[in-house]
Amino acid sequence: MADHSVAVAPANQRTTPMLEVTDLEVVLPAGAVVDRVSFTVPAGRTTGLIGESGSGKTMTAMAVVGLLPDTASASGEVRWKAQDLLVAPERRRRQVRGREIGVVFQDPSAALNPIQTVGRQVGEILRRDGLPRTQVRARVLELLARVGLPEPERQADSYPHEMSGGMRQRVMIAIALAGQPELVIADEPTTALDVTTQARILALLADLREREGLAMILVSHDLRVMAHVADEVVVMYAGRVAEQGPARAVLDRPYHPYTRALAANVPAVTSRTAIAEPLPGAPASPFDRPSGCPFHPRCPMARDRCVTEVPALREITEAGAGPGRFSACHFAEEVS
Repeated sequence: MADHSVAVAPANQRTTPMLEVTDLEVVLPAGAVVDRVSFTVPAGRTTGLIGESGSGKTMTAMAVVGLLPDTASASGEVRWKAQDLLVAPERRRRQVRGREIGVVFQDPSAALNPIQTVGRQVGEILRRDGLPRTQVRARVLELLARVGLPEPERQADSYPHEMSGGMRQRVMIAIALAGQPELVIADEPTTALDVTTQARILALLADLREREGLAMILVSHDLRVMAHVADEVVVMYAGRVAEQGPARAVLDRPYHPYTRALAANVPAVTSRTAIAEPLPGAPASPFDRPSGCPFHPRCPMARDRCVTEVPALREITEAGAGPGRFSACHFAEEVS
């Protein structure tokens, strides 16, 4: 395999990283769906993973907390508080999940138990910790109020099907916060919500980060989400990192044709789900990548070199690029 990786990007090293992911590979029976991905998440900051469906961003995020399919294997390093979670005992990984690292799943309708009340589901981790029933109830109501649900007493006794999509997503966030985590992974938290509700959920996540001092990994296909929430972004294509760096700099001045296409094709705000096809043609499958640069069949800048040579993820040092800019494009300086 060609070495197209890079050491963890200095862009994220302005503060001591809370989480360090280095050369992460996730392999399914059909092949590697994540191929040597590296990034860091400093305390109190948000790192965004962005790309189309099949880019490997969700698999990358789930590998951090060991929530991969049974048929998947992961290698590399996922270092949390100086411990590599990929080789940690399962007991330790269970301790991390839900307590030190919370997860907000993409589809609350699927993630929430339809036959249990919201209050019971939010309080599950608290009951496992042996708290008395009255303390659990008080903490559940506090969490529901914190995520902006009106009438917490009534909501706690409701079932998921009695709530709107936005309210269910707030419940998922309350569940993620119940263990008082230091890092929250939010996997497409605004998918299938209307634009107004999307904005409210993003505002809630940003507010919680500020008030709670949380670090975040935010997974999304939507550049508008990243522009509002992320400090750093990792743009993924076919399981590999295409571009990486400070969010605003990457979105304002891309150094990869794929990022430029994403930025140029942000869907209209009237779109219900804010999903757009950045370029004609289907995204490359990580199980059957084209030779050379995986983006070359869709790239308007592709040349002979792109067809045969896998581009390394390299730091961009030209004047005006700013610090911590990385691109996996042979002709990155021409893109901007």
